[in-house]
Amino acid sequence: MTTTTPPGVDAVDADVLAAGAVLWRRGSGGPELALVHRPRYDDWSFPKGKLDPGESMPFAAVREIAEETGHPARLGAVLGDVRYAVPEGRKVVRYWAAEARTGTFTAGDETDELRWLDPGRAAELLSYEHDLAVLERFTAIGAPRSVVALVRHAKAGSRSQWDGDDDLRPLSGTGREQAHQLAALLPLFGPDRIVSAPPVRCRDTVAPLAGVLGGLPVADEPLLGENGYWVDPAAGRACLRTLAAQPGVTVVCSQGGVIPDVIAALATGAGLPGVDPEDVHSRKGSTWLLTFDDDGTPRSADYYPHPTG
Repeated sequence: MTTTTPPGVDAVDADVLAAGAVLWRRGSGGPELALVHRPRYDDWSFPKGKLDPGESMPFAAVREIAEETGHPARLGAVLGDVRYAVPEGRKVVRYWAAEARTGTFTAGDETDELRWLDPGRAAELLSYEHDLAVLERFTAIGAPRSVVALVRHAKAGSRSQWDGDDDLRPLSGTGREQAHQLAALLPLFGPDRIVSAPPVRCRDTVAPLAGVLGGLPVADEPLLGENGYWVDPAAGRACLRTLAAQPGVTVVCSQGGVIPDVIAALATGAGLPGVDPEDVHSRKGSTWLLTFDDDGTPRSADYYPHPTG
């Protein structure tokens, strides 16, 4: 028996873990989706595969996409989990929407053909009912115009043991490790730009990411720091919407006194599935991955509580 569950990024209880994606690209008439043919099973499906030892779900999804399609990808919304029984026990496959970057498909033993199809034709070709459910979720969310990765800064040194300006309080040793973990996770979303609230602990959280991305500049945004935001919360929310109006992917590093209010405001206005405006989590080193459509309406919100994904 196969079952599907709503989107989420929490750990799962299963004997076999796998990850995959609805890989899409922009076509003249809308999104085109990649389906792969597996000669071993003579089926058509979305690219997916088992996790390597020590690997987390998002890393596995991007790796499997590249291995099966030849295309690098950047992850977007989580589309949910598919659960079914295999000889090894209970299996869970987590799916994302993922935008294809430039690549070249090469036929191999695992996948010998790739087709780019509109959603309607993809539904006709897919071999499994559970893949149709994943496709329906992708269609409901849509291909985003823009994405914002809203990151809470990593762990800082003790406030009580810091005598200087609190905005200058640096990351702790644990915080520096979290920042390096984020520098591995956040590139899976394909950032085009980085924005940070002014405190040193925010800028230092995304500094390793900027280095990984070839020295991408980090822009300051006081309206998304606690000091600036609470002077005029409406202006802070408008600032985030301005960032969300830019095509592509923006990483924003902010603080725990800002992020829950921003997410709650978006959820209240758009009714985001799975987000309770009264209970918005924001752990240090965590990330909210937000997707937006052409008119700036948020379409999905996924919470990554750990910097490792």
